[in-house]
Amino acid sequence: MMGPVSRMSYVVNLSLKGRPVLVAGGGRVASRKAHDLRRAGAEVTVVAPEICPEIEGMGLKLLRRPYSSEDLRGKFLAIAATDDEELNARISHQAQAKGILVNVVDRPALCTFTLPAVVRRGHLTIAVSTEGQCPALASVLREELEERFGPEWARAVEVFGAIRREMVARGSSGEEIREAVRTLYSSDEATLAALIRKSGTR
Repeated sequence: MMGPVSRMSYVVNLSLKGRPVLVAGGGRVASRKAHDLRRAGAEVTVVAPEICPEIEGMGLKLLRRPYSSEDLRGKFLAIAATDDEELNARISHQAQAKGILVNVVDRPALCTFTLPAVVRRGHLTIAVSTEGQCPALASVLREELEERFGPEWARAVEVFGAIRREMVARGSSGEEIREAVRTLYSSDEATLAALIRKSGTR
């Protein structure tokens, strides 16, 4: 007899370019969230009675006052990152009632989405999630992946992309492309590094 099926999240890459989002909170955690949202191209509004210098320097829309439910009007997504758990829970419930995606920092039960630990190397994004069970483990694994996939992988992805485009132009099948990429990825580091350096001189 099978046991109960655990619920797993459906992992997606969310396009936020030009979308209005709200960050409630003005401290260091809110600063990190606002920074990442800004990098993703979102139109970020931060609301908090006190806002840290890091947020001040981002050029975002700042509301220096307590949060109001009206702040959610027209928003696509909201982040609750205040130091008041009761307020964070209220923001979560109000956002969900309006059909707005919401994340409450360190409270997965109050979230409609959670944020993985991420390594970015150009167009390469590697995400690690523990489904909210242990974010600290995800952070440790991210550090390991940062060592494994260094800055040179930003260029490596461009090389793989160029190979794929060339093979598509020649009419290669999806399986042929996967096999070529698999072979190159499995080659020794010196061979891959030489190919990356060579492509960079073109």
